[in-house]
Amino acid sequence: MPSNARATHLTRRGLLATGGALGLGAALVACGGGKDDKGSASGKAAEKAGPWKFTDDRNKAVELKATPKNIVAFIGTAAALHDYGIEVKGVFGPTTVKDPKTGKEKADIQAGDLDVTKVKNLGNVWGTFNIEEYLKLEPELLVSAMWDKDVLWYLPPQSHDKIVKLAPTVALWAANTTMPKALARHAELAESLGADLKDKKTVAAKARFEKAAGQLRAAAKSRPEIRVMIGSASAELFYVSLAKMSADTAYFEELGVNFVKPKVNAQGYFEELSWENLDKYPADIIMMDNRSQAIQPADLKSKPTWARLPAVKAGQVVPRFTEPIYSYDKCAVLLEDLAKAIENAKKVA
Repeated sequence: MPSNARATHLTRRGLLATGGALGLGAALVACGGGKDDKGSASGKAAEKAGPWKFTDDRNKAVELKATPKNIVAFIGTAAALHDYGIEVKGVFGPTTVKDPKTGKEKADIQAGDLDVTKVKNLGNVWGTFNIEEYLKLEPELLVSAMWDKDVLWYLPPQSHDKIVKLAPTVALWAANTTMPKALARHAELAESLGADLKDKKTVAAKARFEKAAGQLRAAAKSRPEIRVMIGSASAELFYVSLAKMSADTAYFEELGVNFVKPKVNAQGYFEELSWENLDKYPADIIMMDNRSQAIQPADLKSKPTWARLPAVKAGQVVPRFTEPIYSYDKCAVLLEDLAKAIENAKKVA
């Protein structure tokens, strides 16, 4: 029988997947997410001959006779690898979403610049993973994020242990780390798979990220009075996340951003507020979970307490990519946008 701890962590994972837990970092859009005009892949990865070995964040060494080509990955991880020129055969996780204007399927924000029409989607929503289709891809490697130790993100709890036995797996931390460390690890994996980290676009993207970090540090230092709240909305509750628990916001806090510190629940990641108590924490800027499974600010007009918040009245609500795409290209944009928001914010709380 599963232990109480196991049951608890699965509950948390379920909340994250359905948009309730913005902060677990797992638990939105991937480190950057969204498409940028400079967000193309670095180019085709070089063919690598000979044995392949990579030690993941479980401290598990995966060894193969040759560099894997048939790769399946969580959508955000696949998007990060794509930015380094590494393409996957299949993906799982929020890959497509219905466009409310056209009614047609389009790429989810977590797909980044990945062409979702060229990969096999094994499971678009939480709790789904088509094992039969997975096996048809003849997978040589499965890669995903890790929010809980030894648990690959977005694999259904009921079939997780079965799936990870079907092919070698690699897990990279998305929690219990910081953005620079997560970026370095994703780059290391991409390089092991054939990416050229000295490629001109990759070098430029890393330089842009480092410059953006300096910009955010300077903005936070010049505007220490600006208080930022990390939020995620569901129909019943509003979740306020603790910055230090997610790789992206932990790094923003390290750079000096002044975050609201909620009284988190026993799991430690976020505090659940009823909509009536939405004004519990004064904030000048609200970073809102922009994953497709979370309610977006434009759809919160029916919530009177939301409309009355000073940050909302001032138009100081910005997207938060809760599950970052860990490539330098995507993460640089996140730092730049937050720096700009802090620089331009009015003190309203």
